[in-house]
Amino acid sequence: MELGLGSKHALVTGSTAGIGYAIAKGLAAEGAHVVLTGRTQAGIDAALKRLRDSVPEAKVTGIAADCATAEGADAVFARVPELDVLVNNLGIYGRKPAFEIDDGEWRRFFEVNVMSGIRFTRHYAPGMARRGWGRVLFVSSESALNIPPEMIHYGMTKTAQLSVSHGFAMELAGTGVTVNALLPGPTHTENTDRLRAERAKAAGVTVAEIEAAFLRDHRPTSLIRRFTSADEVAALGVYLCSEAASGTSGAAMRVDGGVVNQIM
Repeated sequence: MELGLGSKHALVTGSTAGIGYAIAKGLAAEGAHVVLTGRTQAGIDAALKRLRDSVPEAKVTGIAADCATAEGADAVFARVPELDVLVNNLGIYGRKPAFEIDDGEWRRFFEVNVMSGIRFTRHYAPGMARRGWGRVLFVSSESALNIPPEMIHYGMTKTAQLSVSHGFAMELAGTGVTVNALLPGPTHTENTDRLRAERAKAAGVTVAEIEAAFLRDHRPTSLIRRFTSADEVAALGVYLCSEAASGTSGAAMRVDGGVVNQIM
């Protein structure tokens, strides 16, 4: 399938590792000019080397900036004033009992996971609309629909992303710009794999046992009965950023392994 990304300029927030990196790699493999973002120059340099090793023909650059802040976003905007494709991937998560989440933590999760995407979309989408083509993708989660009891503040932000992405899609109706949300489920990434390895070591069990227990106890509705890879998630993400996805906007597209137990 021709995805029509060869002449497009794309930016992926939070893209030095994990799903963000996988989407950036996928876009680069399709010929897009890709900008990575991350908080440190060392992280950017390592991701650029890794991506160029994987996709030798990649047209890729990177910007070290904290895209969770207005100041960091402005630094990116100064370097990259216009885009064709925006992937709002930046996000944080963490387990915490509901009654121990204080006001500051609620605000921090909302600021990073929701406001960052709002700022970037508010800056780039109007230019896309003026030019008559664009793609905006919010990387949400199945936790937007299955609120995880161990981190309801994270679930709240992922649900908010669905409202925000659909609202922007309505605002951009008829402009040639699509806005969609991507909902991964349990996924292998560098960070989540490290955390599971730490939990396995502390519990004196294997990582496979930790993953099996998680699926059994927390995601028993999974239909594939395993964690997805970041590349599996990225495959749908890259498609939604492409010319081929021109008929899809305002959608929440799941790549969750069937965790969400509903037809639509």
